[in-house]
Amino acid sequence: MSDVNAMRVTEEDVLAALASASDGPVPEGNVGSGTGMICHGFKGGIGTASRVVPEAEGSAVGVLVQANHGRREQLRVDGYPVGREIPTSDVPSPGAFDEAGAGSIIGVVATDAPLLPTQCERLAQRAGLGVARAGGLGENFTGDLFLCFAVGNRGLPMNDLCDDVPFDVPVRMVANRWITPLFQAVVEATEEAILNALLAAETTTGYGGATVHALEADTLLASLRRTGWDEAAG
Repeated sequence: MSDVNAMRVTEEDVLAALASASDGPVPEGNVGSGTGMICHGFKGGIGTASRVVPEAEGSAVGVLVQANHGRREQLRVDGYPVGREIPTSDVPSPGAFDEAGAGSIIGVVATDAPLLPTQCERLAQRAGLGVARAGGLGENFTGDLFLCFAVGNRGLPMNDLCDDVPFDVPVRMVANRWITPLFQAVVEATEEAILNALLAAETTTGYGGATVHALEADTLLASLRRTGWDEAAG
């Protein structure tokens, strides 16, 4: 949907984004870097989701995705193959290139659990399982990227040039015996973040007049019902 060789983002854009960063709800859909994204043949973009994990002393796990991947027929919601139930006669496809699943998804995992770098790597790897649950296959021409950071050890002295830095510092970590619930949270939040990106995005016309259509909530619910999904149970 964009002229990828145009290099539209300037240094001023980056500085403005950093200056305007704040807490609170994150805008979703075709905003920011999600403006030109296509996901499972529908308009994609930015999506977020989170979980609180009681088994990990109430630690929170949040996931932000830039969803730009997948083939329509592979899209799944709650395990149901909804993509097969939405023909291009109902919602037009953006083109053969996207029908092949080309594109990339970027996922950022954040947690306030105290993790070591190797444990962050393990959480980042689980984002790919969430992508798979939503129907992503890591197709050819994809360059999927997953990152994770943890703030559970925030506050440690970082300036090694100061004379008052202690010889050792008390770094905390989650015992690996209890890390699996955090893995589950990453998988679930990633799957939900992709769905949120799809539902928040709006039909958009981009470079060269290319139009990508949104996945409307009513269309999704109708396709779920056709698969045998039980709305009451879901």
